[in-house]
Amino acid sequence: MNPSLYLWLLPLLPLAGFAINGTAGRRLPKPAVSLVALLFPAAAFVQVLWIVSQVHQGLVLPHVERLATPWIAVNGFHANFSFLLDQLTLIMLLVVTGVGFVIHLYSVGYMAAEEGYWRFFSYLNLFLFFMLTLVLAANFLLLFVGWEGVGLASYLLIGFYFQKDSAANAGKKAFIVNRVGDFGFLLAMFLLIAHFGSLSFTTVFASIASHPTMHGGFLTTIALLLVLGATGKSAQIPLYIWLPDVMEGPTPVSALIHAATMVTAGVYMVARAHVLFDRSPYALGVVAIIGAATAFFAATIGIVQTDIQRVLAYSTISQLGYMFLACGVAAYSTAIFHLMTHAFFKALLFLAAGSVIHGLGGEQDMRVMGGLRTKLPITFWTMTAGVLAISGLFPFAGFFSKDSILAAVFQSSPEGKILWAVGLLTAGLTSFYMFRLWYLTFFGNARYKEQSDAAGHGAHHGHVHESPWIMLLPLIVLGVLSLAGGWIGWPGALGGNDWFGHFLGPVFGTGAIQAAGTQDYMLERVLAGVSMLTALTGWFFADLFYRRKPQLADAARQNFRPLFNLVWNKYWVDEIYADLIAWPILLFSKNFLGRGVEQGVIEGTNTAWAGGARGVSSFTRRMQSGNIRSYAGWLAAGAAAVLIVVIYLSHLYR
Repeated sequence: MNPSLYLWLLPLLPLAGFAINGTAGRRLPKPAVSLVALLFPAAAFVQVLWIVSQVHQGLVLPHVERLATPWIAVNGFHANFSFLLDQLTLIMLLVVTGVGFVIHLYSVGYMAAEEGYWRFFSYLNLFLFFMLTLVLAANFLLLFVGWEGVGLASYLLIGFYFQKDSAANAGKKAFIVNRVGDFGFLLAMFLLIAHFGSLSFTTVFASIASHPTMHGGFLTTIALLLVLGATGKSAQIPLYIWLPDVMEGPTPVSALIHAATMVTAGVYMVARAHVLFDRSPYALGVVAIIGAATAFFAATIGIVQTDIQRVLAYSTISQLGYMFLACGVAAYSTAIFHLMTHAFFKALLFLAAGSVIHGLGGEQDMRVMGGLRTKLPITFWTMTAGVLAISGLFPFAGFFSKDSILAAVFQSSPEGKILWAVGLLTAGLTSFYMFRLWYLTFFGNARYKEQSDAAGHGAHHGHVHESPWIMLLPLIVLGVLSLAGGWIGWPGALGGNDWFGHFLGPVFGTGAIQAAGTQDYMLERVLAGVSMLTALTGWFFADLFYRRKPQLADAARQNFRPLFNLVWNKYWVDEIYADLIAWPILLFSKNFLGRGVEQGVIEGTNTAWAGGARGVSSFTRRMQSGNIRSYAGWLAAGAAAVLIVVIYLSHLYR
């Protein structure tokens, strides 16, 4: 039996979970809701494993299109509802269904006491449906359907606590900011139709491949518009501002959006459309610069945050910058490799942070934590694995993917040395703020109060406790993946064979850097050593400032107060956007559209019609007086009017 024939079933499984819980969940007991919510994503993951096993045995072609059902046909333009299965799709399916299921499992414990339990899981299943549609799409149009769908689902999940203004506003912010990027995506699709007459990946890419001289020009325009869409979905400069507010939703939402699904969609789209970008060096340069700038920019903000989830949010933006940087130097397989390892350790970090928050009764401020490694031992050790992985320390997963990116950037071009330096500095900052989080949360004296004092003052954390096993088991699984998940990309320079890069070779081809015989293994070993030393340096300073001599951190804040305030206020980007963009739009909407168009034109027109109707009705009402003598008068007047018209017309046409 060929499992690729049943690709259509993959997205339908979580959709079925959404339909059942969304319609009947309110009346079902929680165990039934949990069963439905877990069963269908688990079935999707099992199906993906089945497909992978068949591909490994050579029983399924690595590049097939399925479900090519006619969908849209307008004036010669055709778009099929079709799915694509290749090596890139397989990697993404494994990440989305595997990590997605683990997050679903964790959510059963984390959301157990929440109202709207059924609603949360219906949204979670819906999110998975749209993400699978996005990944499986064989054309830009179907990809856009999934693209918009994950935007809708994220709006629902971020605003899950809709009675809180901050949560409702965060959901709207994410939805609106992403519409800016989506406008660029739409324009790119219009240009693809105009120039290629199709939105099918196979058709567009084959057309480009058949014209070796096709470079730059309209391809650059299309690529840059796609980049605009990607910066919105993957939270890059200038459209990154929505992602830190995702934490207003439940912690599993942050893990799902930040790690395995929505924010990786932009990176996936750029990698999928690599044929377009390969023909536009300018567009690739823009992607690389955006990635490097975002990685460094977000890392500088992360070093001063005190909310444990907000630190992780800015680290996500920074790590996505690394992926963009890799795409910008045409190291697409390396970008996807980091996408995969990042899904492991970032999901772990968010879920472990959720375990800390759960254990402290909802507390998220690291300044009132400390000493939790003995209270939450499993959370501590699993989160330690995540911290080591994201910091890029050998032999954890992040070491292999991050160093592969830095090596590719260094060897890409002379200008790549500058981008490499920015990426290396960002790696040091990442190590610093992640170990800062580690020390503030788990080491030192306990700064929380399990009970309030006699006067009722103090933090009300109750009894600090470890999370239930349904939450800890996902942490252990992700902890193992954060350690060993990167070994499949063990580079040749360190004695491996880079299985991951070879697996994706048929999709991306073999670039100049990865071509056999052109890799400088000695250089790569040196670069890996420098990167490792940088990560250890970040750890050293975090240990110095937040364990051995914490007074140094206070002194640094005082000595560099202006710089600290700049970073603490996140460079006032939100305020700048609010004053320069949001406020003028609101003012225009209120004064011109609201008062001028709506009240003046629309309501004024309606008022005029209503006044005219009242005037006519007032006049005609007098004709219906009930007085026979009045009726006779009106009849005579009407007859006279008709006679005058007849005489006039007969005279006119004589």
